[in-house]
Amino acid sequence: MSIKQLISAVAVSSALAYPAVASDYLDTSTVFSDQDKTAEMRVIFVPEDSAISSPEWSADARKAVARAASIEEFDGKADQLTSIIAPEGTKANHLLLAGVGNPAELSRFEAEKIGAAIAAALKPELDEVVFDARLMSNPGIAAEVAANVAHGIDLRNYRFDRYQSEPKARPATQYHWLVKSPKSAEKQYAITRGIAEGVFVARDITALPGSDGYPEAIVKLAQAAMKDLDIDVTVVTPAQVKEMGMGLLTSVSQGSQHGSYLLVAHYKGSDETPIALVGKGNTFDTGGYNLKTSSSSILRMQTDKAGAGAVIGSVMALAAQKAPVNVVAVAPLSHNLISGSATLPGDVVKAGDGTLVEIANTDAEGRLILGDGNWYANDKFAPRAIANIATLTGSKVGALGTGYAAMFASDNELRTTIKEAGNITGEKVWELPLEGYPGIIDSPLADIRNIGSPGTQAGAAFLKHFAGDTPWVHIDMAADAMVSSPTGIHPAGPTGFGVRLLTEWVLQLDQ
Repeated sequence: MSIKQLISAVAVSSALAYPAVASDYLDTSTVFSDQDKTAEMRVIFVPEDSAISSPEWSADARKAVARAASIEEFDGKADQLTSIIAPEGTKANHLLLAGVGNPAELSRFEAEKIGAAIAAALKPELDEVVFDARLMSNPGIAAEVAANVAHGIDLRNYRFDRYQSEPKARPATQYHWLVKSPKSAEKQYAITRGIAEGVFVARDITALPGSDGYPEAIVKLAQAAMKDLDIDVTVVTPAQVKEMGMGLLTSVSQGSQHGSYLLVAHYKGSDETPIALVGKGNTFDTGGYNLKTSSSSILRMQTDKAGAGAVIGSVMALAAQKAPVNVVAVAPLSHNLISGSATLPGDVVKAGDGTLVEIANTDAEGRLILGDGNWYANDKFAPRAIANIATLTGSKVGALGTGYAAMFASDNELRTTIKEAGNITGEKVWELPLEGYPGIIDSPLADIRNIGSPGTQAGAAFLKHFAGDTPWVHIDMAADAMVSSPTGIHPAGPTGFGVRLLTEWVLQLDQ
């Protein structure tokens, strides 16, 4: 039974069904072939300064297409997309010319952005589209470009529409790719499809409203999404979280009727020492007694679980492609509300590792749950590296906006590989300094406190404390979890930021 068929057994405000795999999210289909066919729309991928042609076209058809392209000043640069009426004999009514520049130099992310632009340009009611990639002379490069463009199309076609009583019809188009090496393109696309499934699950986790996407609901969604993959899932219940001494994680949900969970997803594709991905899963953040007072800020607080979505989606993506890596996702899940039992500012709480923490601000809750998440990862898996990812601080947004996620690292190899992964995937990171801030989280009351100044560094210093001696990297993705309007590979809504970054990073680290 897929998540699409699953109605959560726990109380939700509406009877929602959650998709499990990309076939549940997308109504489109993608086929790679070396056999041509007729379709209403044909997309032709054109290297820069190449003649636009097809073996089946007459001389007159070539001239007509060349003239139309010239009028539109289309010359095949990698960011060009031009639509023309197809002349007779081109097996289509409309042609969409997509420039790919020098295909050998076209980066993966540039190809994905081309795919996203094509997805936005195509009418959703089209039954079939032919993508002609034969002008790219090198079959291997053409196959790679085709797979990456197809991935960009898939990412842009995602919709979170399960709260719309009459959602717009999703594209149900068959994408027929005409390539010289279809088996190679199909093999590479299968890898990107697994990544897309991880991104889609992360987007769904992020998008769920706070009253439906509380900790136990996220656990059930993730369990169902991962059930057909070779992933060992462990669920630590609220009672077990408390019994194990994870007081930081417990404290954040004390004001809610929904207790804190910890979800562990372990994919063992090799016998290497595991890599741990620990993602913040605060399923809704009111700020607690340090209440958020901005209506626009609190409205977006379902995105505070985007870090958990990122690590769950990353392990799914790696398992789907059967990557030869050993990776574990640890997702602490909390619900930060206010009630008579909620944690108070100034309370002192004991962490899983025994550290006594002064809760100087109940709105600095993400680092609390990640602190216990880091301890759990170290205690249970003794990983060779820990990566934290979280919508952690407003200070990050002030420093970097949304062009980059902030990055802190304790190890040169982690620093180098996470930067490279960001450049490859377009989920870029910018390193901020952690040295030079002695005593930033010192507390006059307890061992440490959960705030300090500057805020982004204080959050990182707190997390590093609980990573201990394990090589560690932290990604602060505040404001990167959602976009208000379609942007590149993202439709409006949750982005699934971090899935592609962390998936690539784990692969880079294991090379």
